Amino acid sequence: MSDVIDVKAIDSEKAESLKTVGWVSYLLHLVVAVAAVVPGAQVGASLLIVALIIDLVKKGDAEGTWQASHFAWRIRTVIWAGVLYVVTSPLFLLLYLPGAIAWAVISIWFLYRIVKGMVRMNASQAMPD
Repeated sequence: MSDVIDVKAIDSEKAESLKTVGWVSYLLHLVVAVAAVVPGAQVGASLLIVALIIDLVKKGDAEGTWQASHFAWRIRTVIWAGVLYVVTSPLFLLLYLPGAIAWAVISIWFLYRIVKGMVRMNASQAMPD
């Protein structure tokens, strides 16, 4: 009996597991991003919070891999979008239109970042810092 551990298989399994987690997170983000752009299709922030929690919990597992940049990318995207939504919410007090325009721009930016991340992850490429 041999006590040899196949390190390559473990690394490959870890990489595939991280990629699966990444796809689940990106798809949750994508649902929220598309719903934010399509009028009347709001799904609420609960899916985004679930995706953020998944990313925060699994981020440490990705340290030292190209996928770590994707976890950081998604977390930064959600945090920045949240801050921008909060900062621009007073525009709705002026008139509806300025707030709606600001939130549409933020939503399109959010959608762009999610799609860009999905494309790069599909190509097994790290995200830029």
